[in-house]
Amino acid sequence: MIIQNYSDLQQAVAAELARNDLLPYIDGFIQRCESKLYRTLNLRHEETALNVPIIGGVAAVPGDFKALRHAYYDMTPVQWLDWVQPADIYKDYPDRGVARTPCVISREAGNFIFGPTAEDGTLRGIYYAKTPSVRTTGTNWYVINAPEVLLYGSLLEATPFIRNDERLPVWQSFYVDAVATLETEERFSKHSQGPIRQRSG
Repeated sequence: MIIQNYSDLQQAVAAELARNDLLPYIDGFIQRCESKLYRTLNLRHEETALNVPIIGGVAAVPGDFKALRHAYYDMTPVQWLDWVQPADIYKDYPDRGVARTPCVISREAGNFIFGPTAEDGTLRGIYYAKTPSVRTTGTNWYVINAPEVLLYGSLLEATPFIRNDERLPVWQSFYVDAVATLETEERFSKHSQGPIRQRSG
């Protein structure tokens, strides 16, 4: 069947399972599939502009933040920031009372922190944002562009209930192939912006 929204996805999972006793668990299967999927894949549709003020040496992490692609301290010329572990910042920049131009960034709880402690300014860049759940929005990027990932991933979440079902290896194969296709498309998209121009020395 065609999957265009959450209701369609629920029906498709139910049809594949063909088990009335599992109907009450389908929402949970989809929820766990989404949770695992969104934690393990960072795709181009999730790329979001980062534009956060730095105040008192820290910048607030966006609520939908998953991972950082790149970031820079907004100045002329821009100061690119390397991602490090929080412990490295405190070890390499122990004097947290002196604000300067930062060169590294990390996350600590709900804030980005910097080394050295950043002067007030603006943090810019690109980060991966969490994809809104299809369970709350009715549809999302995955439903429109890769419904098979949600379908077979959700079916696999039924494994504890149907351990010896001969369909499990088939669903596993389809899921792995669907995810691999997404990852391949992602790699191609990063190298499909036209020929790379060599810079003169």
